[in-house]
Amino acid sequence: MDLSPLPVEDGFRLRGQSVTRLETFVDAAFAFSLTLLVIFYNELPDTVAELREALRRVPTFAACFALLALFWTAHNRWSRRFGLEDAKSTVLSLSFVLVVLVYVYPLRMVTSSGLSLLTHGFVPSELGIDHAHWMLDLQTAFMVYGAGFAALSWILWRLNAHALRRADFLELDAGERFRTQSEIGAYALMTASAAASVVLSMFLLVAPPWFLNNLTVGGPMWLYSIMGFGLWAYRARRDRMARA
Repeated sequence: MDLSPLPVEDGFRLRGQSVTRLETFVDAAFAFSLTLLVIFYNELPDTVAELREALRRVPTFAACFALLALFWTAHNRWSRRFGLEDAKSTVLSLSFVLVVLVYVYPLRMVTSSGLSLLTHGFVPSELGIDHAHWMLDLQTAFMVYGAGFAALSWILWRLNAHALRRADFLELDAGERFRTQSEIGAYALMTASAAASVVLSMFLLVAPPWFLNNLTVGGPMWLYSIMGFGLWAYRARRDRMARA
């Protein structure tokens, strides 16, 4: 197969030029998940006061939109690069859709809670907590959020690993194989970070009272900030290696 006419993007010959039924389904599912994040929450505002209240939720919607867009872009990039639609790719992509549709709820709850804290209550928090069991409720929300993030990252990890295993069939050159390995490493790091946040939440549920304070109870979320710096350093190093 002559791959020379294919367009090249980020060092990859784009084998997935035609939009497949699988990719169309994934796109539609992501579009539907975004409707679940609509800023008006349960109903449309009828007055200007209600509109003002609804608009306070815009930062939550924007942050959730950005995170879902990152995952959608990652799957779209994988589809464009490899154009695979075999049995394993289909199962993994459908699992990706399933997780996204479930993940949208804890994503909104945890994101709104974090933004409410940062804005001193200007952004409404949608994380309803029973004050009698606040620690259990908070860490449960963190664990569900982390499990969803880990699952999405793990699926992207496995999709890229599957493509690398079919490197000969796809006729990946040395540069494409190296960049695919870089993608695998990045998503493995994301999966591990989210899994670590879940483990930390579980530890905090049984931690001694002296260990708990305003900083430590939010520790599972701080791990994502550390992950961001780690990803930046990892990608910068791999980019230098790719150019070399």
